Amino acid sequence: MAELTYTINQESNLIGMMNTIWQSITKGLKSGAVVVTLSREKRTPAQNRRMWAVLKDVSEQVEWHGRRLSDEDWKHIFSSAVEQQEAVPGISGGFVVLGVSTRGKPKAWFSDLFEIINALGAEHEIRWSDPALEAFEHYAKNIHD
Repeated sequence: MAELTYTINQESNLIGMMNTIWQSITKGLKSGAVVVTLSREKRTPAQNRRMWAVLKDVSEQVEWHGRRLSDEDWKHIFSSAVEQQEAVPGISGGFVVLGVSTRGKPKAWFSDLFEIINALGAEHEIRWSDPALEAFEHYAKNIHD
């Protein structure tokens, strides 16, 4: 049986969707056990494009405590801000930020991430690139995707 994904929201015909899901489960049971998983929507492609576009702009324009950081480094900094993460002493010195992955984060989490990025962008007068602006525009138009 192929993996099936159904997205249900406030506008969905709940009874119709549940009937469709029930039919899929019944059909799948003929070949063995079926696993049903409920989860929140993950980030959209628009959120992903916007995230990497703005991270690139930040990495190219902001010097952080005397250093230029990579897009990935900035992703860790902003993710840490959203999660209010802690830093602990490392085994051989320095500090380790207790990590967070952006993979699998819900759409609302990314809204918080973008607010923090925009605040830093305003503070450091970042000029957003065309890819970042296009991604933002697409994201704003498709915020409910």
